Amino acid sequence: MNPLELVFGIVVVVTIAKLLRDRYHHQASTRPATDTIDTLRLQDEVRHLKERVQVLERVITDNHGSADLDRQIERLRDR
Repeated sequence: MNPLELVFGIVVVVTIAKLLRDRYHHQASTRPATDTIDTLRLQDEVRHLKERVQVLERVITDNHGSADLDRQIERLRDR
């Protein structure tokens, strides 16, 4: 094997390795954007559920009559 061929082979291998590394690094860096969207959606859902739990706790602990309780439950169903 000629020394020039050896140098050329090393350059080709290093170039291919860098291209593959950059490609996989780019794919890995795009995943958190999807995770961020999912995270935001889940945080919004958790916030909504916490609000509903607060309303239900308030409905249960109030000492109003059953008519008021029925009205509040119907209001929750309409949401």
